Amino acid sequence: MNPHSDPRKHGTDSNSTENAPPVSPTDPVSDSVNSPHSHSHSDSDSANNDASANNAERKDPANLTEKIAHSTPAGQSDSAQNSAPASQSFTAAHTEAAPPAETQVTLRGPAELADALPYLMGFYPDDSIVMVALHGERGRFGGRVRLGIPADTAQWPDVADQLADCLISAGPDDAAPPAAIIVYLCQEPAPGETGRDVKDRLRPLAQRLRTACGALDVPVLEALCLSNGRFWSYCCPDFRCCPAEGTPMVMPGTSVMAAAAAYAGMQVRGSLKEMEARLKPRTGRRGAEQEKALDKAAGALVPRMLGNEGALAVRRATLDLAEAMIHRFRQDTPSGSNRARDACDDALITDVEAADLILGLQDRCTRDRAAEWMDGSAAAPALRLWRALARRCAGGYAEHAVAPVTLAAWVCWSTEDGPSARIALSHALSLDPEYTFAQLLHRAINEGLDPEPLRRCLREQRREAMSEENAPAPAAGTQSALAGKETPRSPKRPDPARPEAATRPRGPRGATGPGGRTTDRRTRRRAGRDDDRSRR
Repeated sequence: MNPHSDPRKHGTDSNSTENAPPVSPTDPVSDSVNSPHSHSHSDSDSANNDASANNAERKDPANLTEKIAHSTPAGQSDSAQNSAPASQSFTAAHTEAAPPAETQVTLRGPAELADALPYLMGFYPDDSIVMVALHGERGRFGGRVRLGIPADTAQWPDVADQLADCLISAGPDDAAPPAAIIVYLCQEPAPGETGRDVKDRLRPLAQRLRTACGALDVPVLEALCLSNGRFWSYCCPDFRCCPAEGTPMVMPGTSVMAAAAAYAGMQVRGSLKEMEARLKPRTGRRGAEQEKALDKAAGALVPRMLGNEGALAVRRATLDLAEAMIHRFRQDTPSGSNRARDACDDALITDVEAADLILGLQDRCTRDRAAEWMDGSAAAPALRLWRALARRCAGGYAEHAVAPVTLAAWVCWSTEDGPSARIALSHALSLDPEYTFAQLLHRAINEGLDPEPLRRCLREQRREAMSEENAPAPAAGTQSALAGKETPRSPKRPDPARPEAATRPRGPRGATGPGGRTTDRRTRRRAGRDDDRSRR
């Protein structure tokens, strides 16, 4: 089973202010691994490889791969080589401005490489292919790509080629490719399977990944299969260090990587499936009841839209309700596991309230105003609310979840929780690949942009909206008095003197030619001619 499925939580609410993944360039940790066993590579170009640690995950146009393309490494690629020389050193450097010197962590061998994976990703990537680039003589971790393992084995060759090319092309054009690649295949056994069965079943995929990387002249120094709490090496032929029954994973929290992550204030957020489950719609009886509430709210929405104030009234009512819900969530902060917290949050909002909010957030302007709750004391309850609404998009309303899921991703990114933001965006784009807000956020995270400029714009927008709402309305008597009077015009500055102005013919009221051609004057002049004709 996944040893990281129930990690310890920090702070008051892990939904909003969790730390960035350990590969963040602001983290004061550096990982290095020495491989104790010798591998026979068909094309091993270098013994020591280097990769820097920045993280910006992104997807290919088909939304197949999740890439973490770092700004520090020059380029990322994979290679299909079989083995790593003895005493390999793989390092991932994380630097922080405050500490005077960078902390170095050495990862010794495949066991610690396997244990480091959840810290590199920020979560345990179950049912996934993960490829990590290495750069330099010390093997510094660099870019990473993640993709769910395709169930159709016929797709494996194309997927392997795509992942290898995706990783190698992540860096700038003038950057050097990575020196080597580490491959992880993570999948739990199916009913009736063992971890060893999973390893044997995925061996062709591992070999195809190594071949695809080798075609790009970058060796795969290590390829590991993680399943059922054990790991296997596809590169090591020595059964003395890599037995056929696999090697047990180290106990969570006891490795050097775990100690370094704890020192840096990082945490593993659980498994990928657990994080995705927090955004999945409810099913069964409760899902059916929520779908009925959505049907009823949708039927009442059209008359509301056709009312006197129309969409403006619906927008105002949705935002008022969302603000009330955020206040309610702030007053009741649950504790315990993620599942227990989500259950408490679900109990704080009724089916009718959830239906009104879900339908109201389909309006782009309403959604943009709701995005203003992204930092400070509103961030944590807002994130809990958006996740709760995503779980309420039951039955035929599954695609309506793209708005609250994208809002949840925005709050996660704004509060420096990159892994959660990427998983939420991946889910949103799977619901609607053309959803512009999710596309823009996904690109921003991929390019390593700072969310602060967008936060400033939203804060300014909220200040302007609040100032307009709080502006004192004029008294009734004043309004009636103003209604009977024309608004005084500001005095005009005299036009500059023009040459030959004295010789130009002047129109009515002393204006020059063009001035006499206004609509009112033309009307009056035509009326005068008609009167003359009638007199005649």
